[in-house]
Formats: sequence, C-alpha cells, structure tokens
Amino acid sequence: VTDRPFRQLCKQLGAGLAVSEMVTSNSLLYGSAKTLRRANHDGEVEPISVQIAGADPRMMAEAAKHNVDHGAQIIDINMGCPAKKVCNVMAGSALMQDETLVANILEAVVHAVPGTPVTLKFRTGWNRDNRNAPAIARIAEQSGIRAIAIHGRTRADQYRGEAEYDTIAAVKSQVGIPVIANGDITTPQKARFVLDTTGADGLMIGRAAQGRPWLFREIEHYLATGELLPAPRVIEIHTILRQHLADLYAFYGEDTGVKIARKHIAWYTKGLSGAATFRHAMNQLATVDAQLQATDDFFLSHAAHHERLSYDTPSPELPDEVLAA
Repeated sequence: VTDRPFRQLCKQLGAGLAVSEMVTSNSLLYGSAKTLRRANHDGEVEPISVQIAGADPRMMAEAAKHNVDHGAQIIDINMGCPAKKVCNVMAGSALMQDETLVANILEAVVHAVPGTPVTLKFRTGWNRDNRNAPAIARIAEQSGIRAIAIHGRTRADQYRGEAEYDTIAAVKSQVGIPVIANGDITTPQKARFVLDTTGADGLMIGRAAQGRPWLFREIEHYLATGELLPAPRVIEIHTILRQHLADLYAFYGEDTGVKIARKHIAWYTKGLSGAATFRHAMNQLATVDAQLQATDDFFLSHAAHHERLSYDTPSPELPDEVLAA
C-alpha cells in the first residue's frame, strides 16, 4: 500500500514522514522487480525512510547498508508485522519472543549504518500474557535506536479488538528516545486522546489513511487549533484521486496500475452514496480509459448533489497499522 505514489500523496497532505513498504533482507532478492520497485525513491520528498524485515542480524545489517547506499536516509526495522508469512520465518512481531535476538539485530543494524538514524516499530507484546514492549524499548534505546513506534495490540491480537494505550504510556515513562503511538487513530479527536493518554512524542497512522490521506492535515489542524476542518470538497478529492491514479499508472505501468488502483478507488469511495454498486462495476474494468471514465462519472454525480464529501454511513473505524506494514 505504501508505495511511492501513496507516500508522496500522504506527504503532500500533511504527513511528516512516510515509510516504505517492507524491503527484504535477503540479498538474493535485491534484483527482483518487486524489491526494485519498493526501493524506488526517484523524486520522492525527503526524508526517505526504508523499512527492512528479517531475522538474521548479519543479513539485516547488510540490508540496511544496501538501502542507505541506494538513497535511504532513515532505516526502519519492522518488528510489528503480525502476518503469518512473516512471523513463520521468525520475522516481524515474532521477534518479540526472543529479546536476545532483538538486541543482536538492532546492534548489528545500528553499527552497519553509522550516521544514519535507525528506528524500530513493534507491538505491545507477543500475546496478552507477554506484553514485553517496555523491555524491547529499553533494548532499543541501549542499542542506539533513535525512535520507536508501538502499535497498541499484541501479535496474537492481529487487528482484532481495540488498541490499548497503557502499554505505550508505560514505555514512554521508561525510555528517553522518542515514542510514537500507533493503533486505531482514525479521527483528529482520537489523535488528541492518544497523545494525551500516552504522552507520546508523535503519532503513526496506517489503515485509517487508506482512501482518506487528507486525514493527516485534519489531525495537524485539530492539534494546532482545537478546531475540526470541514469535510473536503468533492471536486478536490476527485482531483486528488485522479492524480493518484495517474501516478499509479506511471509507476506500475497501465496493466498492473489498473489492478492496483482498484483497491484505492474502493477505499476513496467507501461510505459514499452508490459506492457498493460502483466498486462492483469498477472491478470489471480492465483499461485506464474505462477506469478513469467510471471514476469521473461517479464523482461528478456525487458533486451534483453535494459540495463536500457526504457519507451514507460514518467513516469506518478501520484497524490501524504503520504505513509500510
């Protein structure tokens, strides 16, 4: 999801930092089309943060150096992803089960890229009986990690239930490096609540920004003024989506770009009048011209009845994770 077009868009709409999709630490895959695309930062607004994942300290160190040599200005280590395919190879949040290995990985990466900030994201623990985020945070600080982001669920929770913030608050009270809170931050008001509850130094938004990248500016404005921005004008969001689609087609090529664009269009239109029928029809369209025409027709129809975005149902409380997870 957090490919270069989406990262650029989020930065344009108020995000202070956007992290890349996970890049493998397996050097045998550096030349694959998927890895090359994920490592493509051409024209990207700085700072450029690249997320790496793996379980071998030496390979992680080499991956960090490789990405710094290719333009990364920040290395972000993923120990938060709960996906089975990641955890089954003892990467992502599975690493939280082995604090010694965590320390070895962090120290290896930090030493491999002197002068480059290394950050870490992880969860509150492996499961609810083992919420060891405070211990991981102390290891991170001792290893030279510059900032940490914590998702308010355990690996076992996946995205079920609600995020909890007490563990994040506990971490904040025990370390001196910046702590970034993540999880279920879906509105400006929730952003304020999470900051107040945790004492965190910043917030990380994930799935709540899918189809709603203007959430960043809404939060920024609310935190600065205490006032909510009005819903964006339909014509503005139509323009934003149009540019997003153009960037996707250019980045992936037209065939793959059309397929990737379908999920983004679905997210942009979720909750709007007629969206379910529109999304079903959209999934049958296979060309750029057809996709753009259908998108134009949908938003022009919506604009004829509403100046600003108006949802049939409240914006869904989507589960939230770091942009690159």
